[in-house]
Amino acid sequence: MPPELASIDGLVQALQRVGYFADRRLATAVFLALRLQRPLLLEGEPGGGKTALAKALSEVLARSLIRLQCYDGLEQREALYEWNYAAQLLHMRAAELQQGLVRDIEAEVYQERYLIRRPLLQALQAPAPGAVLLVDEVDRADEPFEAFLLEYLGEYQVSIPEIGTVRATATPVTLLTSNRTRDLHDAVKRRCLYHWLDYPERERELAIVRSQVPGASEALAAQVADFVGRLRSQPFANAFQRAPGIAESVEWAKALVALDTLVVDPEIVSDTAGILFKQREDVAALTQDMAAELLKPQDAEA
Repeated sequence: MPPELASIDGLVQALQRVGYFADRRLATAVFLALRLQRPLLLEGEPGGGKTALAKALSEVLARSLIRLQCYDGLEQREALYEWNYAAQLLHMRAAELQQGLVRDIEAEVYQERYLIRRPLLQALQAPAPGAVLLVDEVDRADEPFEAFLLEYLGEYQVSIPEIGTVRATATPVTLLTSNRTRDLHDAVKRRCLYHWLDYPERERELAIVRSQVPGASEALAAQVADFVGRLRSQPFANAFQRAPGIAESVEWAKALVALDTLVVDPEIVSDTAGILFKQREDVAALTQDMAAELLKPQDAEA
């Protein structure tokens, strides 16, 4: 690990330099995952910064980022490897013309040069210092895929029947993310360190908006952070299916800058609601009256 990452505070500062603002609890989880060489499972609401953390870590550690996007029906061959059947067939035909023995031909076609490497195998065979592997939205895959992951998560190795066991050249930094669409099996959780990534408090979200949208004035950045923070709070959050994440806060701030907005008002909120929400019902629920209520100064409600 680089010397500047030898402490939790150093890690926090390094992440901030690449635009990621982690609180101390998250930084502690990441620091321990790096120090103990354990996978880190991040759960939380969509848009909370889980995927962005993997990208930031790859920059801080100067490692390549390898991403495995999970989905329902994801198969082992799409995550680990598959054979280049076309190249194998050409080799077999050429060998047959030379009257090679069948057993020799079969042995020759199952060599590493005929492997098409998918994310897990790429991460294991990445040269030093290794890779950052992001297993994104693992909760979208099915339970058999979770079972398949156990060997990798526990030993940083995988088994390929035709070749044998492939162990990590350099231990990958591994992050798994989950939006809690379903519960993950305990066997997966036991092999990982765990952190629940909640929405940021107001000051951290403000710092993120300032960093990601330098064109926003101090007053506009503060309004964005305050407004989105109140949207997520009770009783307003009950009106929506899903609260805006950090990504939506940043995109909204960029849109407001593009519209030359100096002060956020209910009309501009209504006009740009499709940036904060991605559900028709949520966009409709954010009325101008609700926006006016959300935009009131906090001390005006006291």
